[in-house]
Amino acid sequence: MDTTLSLWEDKTEITVEELAALAPEQVFLADIRDPAAFDRGTVPGAVNLNPLELQAGSVDLPEDKLIVLLCMWGKISLGLAANLRDQGWTAVSLQGGYSLWLQKKLERENALAAEDSQRLKRIESSLRRKYKRRISSKFVQAICDYHMIQPGDRIAVCISGGKDSMLMAKLFQDLKRHNKIPFDLVFLCMDPGYNEMNRKIIEENAKLLQVPLTFFSTNIFESVFHVEDSPCYLCAKMRRGYLYRKARELGCNKIALGHHFDDVIETNLMSMLYSGAIRTMLPRLKSTSCPGMELIRPLYYVREADIKSWRDENGLYFIQCACKFTETCSTCHTDGTTDSKRLEVKKLIAALAEKNPQVPANIFHSLENVNLDTVLKYKEKGKEHSFLEEMEKGGE
Repeated sequence: MDTTLSLWEDKTEITVEELAALAPEQVFLADIRDPAAFDRGTVPGAVNLNPLELQAGSVDLPEDKLIVLLCMWGKISLGLAANLRDQGWTAVSLQGGYSLWLQKKLERENALAAEDSQRLKRIESSLRRKYKRRISSKFVQAICDYHMIQPGDRIAVCISGGKDSMLMAKLFQDLKRHNKIPFDLVFLCMDPGYNEMNRKIIEENAKLLQVPLTFFSTNIFESVFHVEDSPCYLCAKMRRGYLYRKARELGCNKIALGHHFDDVIETNLMSMLYSGAIRTMLPRLKSTSCPGMELIRPLYYVREADIKSWRDENGLYFIQCACKFTETCSTCHTDGTTDSKRLEVKKLIAALAEKNPQVPANIFHSLENVNLDTVLKYKEKGKEHSFLEEMEKGGE
């Protein structure tokens, strides 16, 4: 047996530092989180594998490498590593999972950033140069097209800690520096009950990107933890309510959310496929529960692939959803939907786009081109209308 493997025969876990000390060719790194979580970020060199297939022994694994399993927190991977050892493999779990690896990575990067004063400038410069057409210009275009900002606005830029909201924060900072319209910003981050590790990751990223966060805490995660029916929907509704109230307390009249182009078209299709309705995620929305407050979505035209490219190009890592329901993975969204449905629709759109690249844009534009003369029924200000109304008028 290889000397490296023999050292790990009786161990169940490997620390982040021990993993870093091993040569890449000595390790087979398997990320057992769901594909959506894996796609948002993983440890370099990891492959995404189905834990059930691993447990069943139906995955070909290298015999000459140490099998390192990772999940979000190092809990599920610990049990699966024991199962693989029973199958005869030399397998361990990454202690603390992806979250601890990410936290330590950000701590190292912030220490290096203190010495590399140019890193932040390179990140910001990439938005003004390489990603100007794909990200920055689209951000400004959406703001202009939908009249999202008026003189005197005080905007609460809502930070979840993910890639979308952190990018939005940087774009707003740049806009304020160069825009002639006077407006104020508050970078608002609600802690709904994050564990200490996730809170630390958000703080480290904010420090690296120099985004001055205003934190406030709630007990939302604890409140919905024991709810059986639609906990994600309830969590999303409660978050929105807390954000509105805190934004108003801080003197804001608008809150900005980081929903992007792909969120918009996925939500459109999800409404049709799972709710039997045609609804769009509007770029501007007046609050019905908090008079005088307005919600805006300035990333409305920005493609998720371009956000990921910017993130990866700059070596940035962000948290995913961190709710207590999924401390082993990441599945819920701010609109109350889950990755199972959203991922299904995302894959459907991607499959259609392979044959026709215009499909995503067509889905988006379909909701700009609604012809009420050709629909069976529609609602306007809560009142239902039917095509029969016009038919009967024509017969009079």
